[in-house]
Amino acid sequence: MATDHVGPVRVAVLNDYEIVVNGIARMLEPYADRVRVVETSTGIPSMGESDVVLYDTFSQAQGNVLEVQEVSSMTGAAVVLYSWNLDPTLVAEALRRGAAGYLSKTLDGAGLADALVKVATGQRVLPGDRGHGEEHGAWPGQEQGLSAREAEMMALITQGYSNAEIAERSYLSINSVKTYIRTAYRKLGLTRRSQAVRWGLEHGFLPPEPRRTDTASGVTQVAAPRQ
Repeated sequence: MATDHVGPVRVAVLNDYEIVVNGIARMLEPYADRVRVVETSTGIPSMGESDVVLYDTFSQAQGNVLEVQEVSSMTGAAVVLYSWNLDPTLVAEALRRGAAGYLSKTLDGAGLADALVKVATGQRVLPGDRGHGEEHGAWPGQEQGLSAREAEMMALITQGYSNAEIAERSYLSINSVKTYIRTAYRKLGLTRRSQAVRWGLEHGFLPPEPRRTDTASGVTQVAAPRQ
């Protein structure tokens, strides 16, 4: 049931990569009269400081879905996933685990602000399309010409995941994963996985404390909230 919300919605942006959370904060700056970014975090945001946690799925995909309940209980906020991957199974699982919404990265700043306000008033928000169009925000490798999906493949390779594990985490076919990886390699002039790992390490693709989720048990190593 929708309720009124007084004042700008307090939003915490969460992802393992500073470039990602800072990019979202910049997107929302023009809409500060409606949404106010109170925290950009690579760990779990502080309890009671935000109304909504916008959880960017870059390099976490399925891991983010498994963490929804934990993030919500540790912050006291509604949790919304923000992703290019709109696989219906992934969306349904996020909602089953308590997500207040699931948003496409094709949303521009105005659309994202509108959706966050809806969540703060008790509404559920879902992607209205299949994710076609330009992806907004920032990600590692953007300056080198990588798309968000290609960059995510590089991030997961840098973290040590195999192609099969990447496919499982990203809800993509193994052929799609291989295609994104080949395209990324071609753009970066790479030919081997060892080169990709080295390139990723040299270009900020390994977050300070990457979280690895056991997809069988759902157990995730998550940094504790800051005091």
